[in-house]
Amino acid sequence: MAPEREGMRERTPVGATAAGRPRAPRLDQPRPPRRRLLPEWDPDAFGRLSERIARFLGTGRFIVWMTVVIILWVVWNVSVPSELRFDEYPFIFLTLALSLQASYAAPLILLAQNRQDDRDRVNLEQDRKQNERSIADTEYLTREVAALRIGLGEVATRDWIRSELQDLLKELEERQDGHRDHPGAFPAMRAQRPPGRDTDDH
Repeated sequence: MAPEREGMRERTPVGATAAGRPRAPRLDQPRPPRRRLLPEWDPDAFGRLSERIARFLGTGRFIVWMTVVIILWVVWNVSVPSELRFDEYPFIFLTLALSLQASYAAPLILLAQNRQDDRDRVNLEQDRKQNERSIADTEYLTREVAALRIGLGEVATRDWIRSELQDLLKELEERQDGHRDHPGAFPAMRAQRPPGRDTDDH
């Protein structure tokens, strides 16, 4: 039994130290989500809601509805019996409600404006990059057109070939007219030559 215990003593420290060490988080796996006491919300969803509210606050329909509610509020609290009135003449509750609405409307409008500014900034950046690409493409096409013009300047065009052919045709016609003006020049010269001269020349 003693040798077996010694063997167990030799093997256990390695496993004990490996098990006793705190396990480091693995880098190839995501960390588990932490528990939070406060509830979580999606800021993008809240931003979209604020934009909807701000758009509704900036419409004529909201102004009409608010005007109708205020008129009904005032008429009710003035004309009905005092037992049914819930807001007496100074209309303190109405003033409080309008102040609360204004205090919430201002931050919502600012939040919607900030989101719109962010979108405008992204759109402007994309437009700037698109303009830079368009300018680069235009410069490239301009250089290509200039190179083509230079290359075409050295190539014989159809008009140039036509003018050259017309000049050659005129020159041939002039030569032909010259031969017609002196029809006996060549026969006389041949008659003056003694026979057999051509053979000697060859």
